[in-house]
Amino acid sequence: ALGSASIMSTLLNLKMANNAVAAGLPPDSEDRKSLVCLYLHGGIDSYNVLVPRDNTRYGDYATTRTNLALPQGDLLPLSQAANGDGQDYGIHPAMGGLQTLFNGIAGDANERRLSFISNIGTLMEPMDLNDYKQKLKPRPQGLFSHSDQTEQWQTSLPQGDVNLTGWAGRVADILHATSNVGSQTSMSISLAGNNIFQVGRTTQQFVMTRNGALTFSKESGTNHPTALKNLALRSLMEKAFAELTDRSLDQQEFVQTEFDALADDFAGVTFPDSRIGRSLLAAMKTISLRAKLGLRRQTLFVSMGGWDHHSALITPQNNMLEDLTPALAAFQTAIENCGMADSVLTFSASDFARTLRSNGSGSDHAWGGNQMVMGGPVAGGQVLGHYPSLALDSPNDVGRGGRILPTTSVDALVAELLLWFGLDGAANFEQVLPNLSNFYDIGNVDTSDPSTLPIGFLKPDAF
Repeated sequence: ALGSASIMSTLLNLKMANNAVAAGLPPDSEDRKSLVCLYLHGGIDSYNVLVPRDNTRYGDYATTRTNLALPQGDLLPLSQAANGDGQDYGIHPAMGGLQTLFNGIAGDANERRLSFISNIGTLMEPMDLNDYKQKLKPRPQGLFSHSDQTEQWQTSLPQGDVNLTGWAGRVADILHATSNVGSQTSMSISLAGNNIFQVGRTTQQFVMTRNGALTFSKESGTNHPTALKNLALRSLMEKAFAELTDRSLDQQEFVQTEFDALADDFAGVTFPDSRIGRSLLAAMKTISLRAKLGLRRQTLFVSMGGWDHHSALITPQNNMLEDLTPALAAFQTAIENCGMADSVLTFSASDFARTLRSNGSGSDHAWGGNQMVMGGPVAGGQVLGHYPSLALDSPNDVGRGGRILPTTSVDALVAELLLWFGLDGAANFEQVLPNLSNFYDIGNVDTSDPSTLPIGFLKPDAF
């Protein structure tokens, strides 16, 4: 039987779908942008994702990581663009599809679609090792805790907040009325259940599954209208829900029909038959329906769990990257084939990186790590931020097995994403990112000059 929470979630989706279809939707030729968050639950060991290849820095890496170190000759070499940091890096041998996106599609360095941001993590204000050890500046709450750091990546509020909202939800509170005129469909669309990231003060999520919209027929096995009318007998509350469902279900089924009409071999691309492959296929279909949903702006949340590699790292991480890499490559290829390369931007996030030192066979909770940004708007082929020394007791090592103090804040990443997404005005940025002014003066931005951007991963013509 459906619980009241499930009924509420489904009927909220039904109501939004009904409003969207009734509104009279604009064509897809209008300005549209989709921001996709790929959340890697558990804390990915990202210092085995992006690894120094030059002999000196690789030597530090191998000495520190011991049995967790990948062989130098197995690393897939990255060819940095002229505006990268000039260092020699390789990526995990299971990430060949992402090597191609970094180095250039079909070998064309002008068609780079991916960059890395190194040593990024949750911060309330800039901090060095002395600040940390002497407790001279405030630390994020619950450092090295899964739940706290997941929350902070998704809220960009390391200090916490009584009324917890996500940064994408707060953006939707501001942009939805002006960007998605005529649509009541939430611009916060999750392919991975409920999350904090997309919840605002007034914005709620539109939760979908890998099979499409949440409908009673698909998710509960019930049929309209008989079972829903029986549902009305349970209570006055459920009767009201059932009546709303009866009015909205036809429009909800329209959305589902449109979703189902899109072939799984999407835009000539076959997505891997894996959980993450099916999730990214569903995200691609949802992006392609944004005009029919009346959305000029949308955020999508996709997740992949299982990255908490305490007891073993090498084989499990290899297997998971072998799942993730072709799914991401297929997703970007489908975007390119649909002519949406310049209107979709994907970024990765995770609870934290992991200790540099092995605990015997795996690694433990740490702090700053490496993340990816991918898409046509990205000035690809760069390693940005400040890649740290991987020697133990380096200037960024806060101890306890090699936990790296971040040098790039989550706020800087989010600010640059949102400049592309269309947020403007210092007051709006302060509402979404209360700590941003500790790291960056948004008033100094010139989007035509990458050197003035918070990090610099976007092309000047991306705006």
